[in-house]
Amino acid sequence: MRYINKMNMKTFTFTSFLLACTFGWSQSKQDIYDIIASVSADRIASDIEMLASFGTRHTLSDTLSQKRGIGAARRWIKKEFEAISVNCNNCLEVGYQKNYHVPEDGDRIVKPVWINNVVAIQRGTKYPNRYIIMSGDIDSRISDPKNYTDDSPGANDNASGMAGTIEAARVLSQYKFENSIVYLGLAGEEQGLFGGKGMAQKAKEENWEIIGILNNDMIGNIEGVDGVIDNRSFRIFSEPVPVTETEKERRARRFYGGEVDGISRQLARYVYAATKTYMPEMNPLLIYRLDRFGRGGHHRPFNDYGYAGIRIMEAHENYNRQHQDIRLENGIAYGDVLEGVNFEYAKKLTAVNAIVLAQLAWAPPAVSKLSIGGVVQPAAKFKWEKVRGDIAGYKIHWRDTSHPHWQFSRFVGDVDSYTLDGIVIDNFLFGISTVGKNGFESEVVFPNAVFRD
Repeated sequence: MRYINKMNMKTFTFTSFLLACTFGWSQSKQDIYDIIASVSADRIASDIEMLASFGTRHTLSDTLSQKRGIGAARRWIKKEFEAISVNCNNCLEVGYQKNYHVPEDGDRIVKPVWINNVVAIQRGTKYPNRYIIMSGDIDSRISDPKNYTDDSPGANDNASGMAGTIEAARVLSQYKFENSIVYLGLAGEEQGLFGGKGMAQKAKEENWEIIGILNNDMIGNIEGVDGVIDNRSFRIFSEPVPVTETEKERRARRFYGGEVDGISRQLARYVYAATKTYMPEMNPLLIYRLDRFGRGGHHRPFNDYGYAGIRIMEAHENYNRQHQDIRLENGIAYGDVLEGVNFEYAKKLTAVNAIVLAQLAWAPPAVSKLSIGGVVQPAAKFKWEKVRGDIAGYKIHWRDTSHPHWQFSRFVGDVDSYTLDGIVIDNFLFGISTVGKNGFESEVVFPNAVFRD
């Protein structure tokens, strides 16, 4: 961990310095910039090349070979996490999480198989049962999802996301965090999101408090099938409200709003804000949809259990390089091969993930109960249950009802209620975040109760 007295103060603004002195921060913006600078395109390229070299990583492929198949791939991923752990004084808890799947009618899985996920947990120092998760998919496939023998290098889909997850672990393992970070390699994605289902179920059974999951699926392609080349834009997919909401919550939403303010959408906004703050050259695109049209990803099983989860991926897909038999046809090269991956772009999206993981892992818990009032009054009023711990206070956020991002905010100190005079409740949407004495904020919480006085 880097401390203020070790920083290059030329890069540390005077305002930040005053705040650091006031609150005793042990982290700062400089740590975030250092994290960005530490992400290596060369290491990511090497990992993608290694994953592609296993020939196929289909869920049903060889598990005994040391050089080919998903067995060799997952063992290599596990060894990489273990090597990272050695370099951080055994800071990662590395192992497998597995589930046995027997095929059913209509399955893409044609024989019984163990779905093995690779898990590396960087345990939080203060809140070990609070988790922020980054995931990539281990498996790959070609045109026929049941073909588990032919070559399927899966360089972009999804060696890129898996390599990014490993690289984030390398970088962030050099720091200590209050909350736990989980680096996941999930299997069985192409056959029905089985790895995510198993891991989400484990989290539920063990009562994990999940801050959110960042599912990285295809983060290496910059050339779309439509010919657009863009190495700065990326998409953040998020569902509007949890599928687990109750009928009472649905009825309340009809009268009080919040159609686009579920926990996954707040996580997406957090990624957007972090990117705009620390990597302004990037262009994050909030996509108001669970996933691509009619398609799915490994964040969805977590959403199904009521957890916040989003998908981070390239902005312009190239379908010729996805789920295709490797071939040359009518002058067009098909197949998900190394030549279709831009390693510098994968580095950028890995850095986006890393700084979001770091900020949320350094942040205090979000409030669990937030009530809003101010009906037919010239003010918006708030009451909340204070968070236990050493915090600086709370920040109220608001925005126009038609605006996708939080536009305005006010730090209100370490209190449990506040009134925004002159702000009419009808005309805005509101939320609140917890601010730690280290300056990092929790995700924004949308009001979940209403009061009248």
